[in-house]
Amino acid sequence: MPNFFTNQLNPPMNWYQIANEAEVDSPALLVYPQRIRHNLERMIAQVGGDPARLMPHVKTHKMREVMRMQLEAGIRRFKCATIAELQMCLEAGASTVLMAYQLTGPKVGRFLRLARQFPHAQLASLVDDAGAARQLAEEAAAAGLKARIYLDVNNGQNRTGHPLDERIFPFYQQLAAMPGLELLGLHVYDGHIRQADVGARQQASHAAFEPVYALLEQIRAAGLPQPEVIAGGSPAFSAAAMRPGVVCSPGTTLLWDAGYDAMVPELGLQCAAVLMTRVISKPAPGLITTDLGHKSVASENALNNRLRLLNLTDYEPVGQSEEHLVLKVAKWEAINIGEVLYGLPFHVCPTVALYGRAHVVEKGE
Repeated sequence: MPNFFTNQLNPPMNWYQIANEAEVDSPALLVYPQRIRHNLERMIAQVGGDPARLMPHVKTHKMREVMRMQLEAGIRRFKCATIAELQMCLEAGASTVLMAYQLTGPKVGRFLRLARQFPHAQLASLVDDAGAARQLAEEAAAAGLKARIYLDVNNGQNRTGHPLDERIFPFYQQLAAMPGLELLGLHVYDGHIRQADVGARQQASHAAFEPVYALLEQIRAAGLPQPEVIAGGSPAFSAAAMRPGVVCSPGTTLLWDAGYDAMVPELGLQCAAVLMTRVISKPAPGLITTDLGHKSVASENALNNRLRLLNLTDYEPVGQSEEHLVLKVAKWEAINIGEVLYGLPFHVCPTVALYGRAHVVEKGE
């Protein structure tokens, strides 16, 4: 028998459907502000009702409108990963933005130009290398600025950051003394901690954070200013929120997706971004093709972990190309050309980046 995938998410019936389907070309990205507001409320509740403990990442949504919703909720500080995202944050009215990236090459100059263009905003970036820190300090000084930085700490993900070894405290001291820099604190991203069990995931996050406490004690003992600590992506958000004084920086929490909905149920978030697609062909018995190809949904995961359809059961993805997604279906005869399907992306962040616009859904259309 074919290994059909049956949808198990069971969202509230038809919350995703729009009454004016005929007016929306596909593939399309739909966003639901009411659900985003729910997620904002849950995020703030997770940190004890204090929006000042949140520095959400904007890489998931990349939308000024979502930025403004956060500002209205009392969130003033944000993280970003690109110069374009940084500019969007500043134009939307953010007062503090951390570019969670070590600046190299032309990015240094582009970053500093925005710092001069928006003098009332506090901009910062990450550093984990002395050479990169010196370049940033020198170019900032030449522009008449002082560069704010956080030391990027690698506590196990091995993607970026300075290892938590015997060299990190002397490096912290070096950064603190470097002219042209203002060292604000530590940035600790533990995105590698992704256990399905909530307790196991929180325990792993706490264990990975223990060496950070040792570093903080060294900083305190040396008489240096108390650093701010920014930590906790979406999977480790609940663990990071338990640490007094730690600023939490989840990002996917605004729109949520099928991947995290299954992995991180404890946050009580709602998926607020849906992909709308249409059946464009029935090339053979048992097969349908939709217009949701690589260009329309993030495709870095295995084929069966890219999309969860909401209004179709008993299906199995069997092929995908740039503009096509082929599904093996059980009820082939009942499916018509032009039929609209709705689905949750498994990874919403790179999916949103594939769209030049989003359709806002309110009151069912």
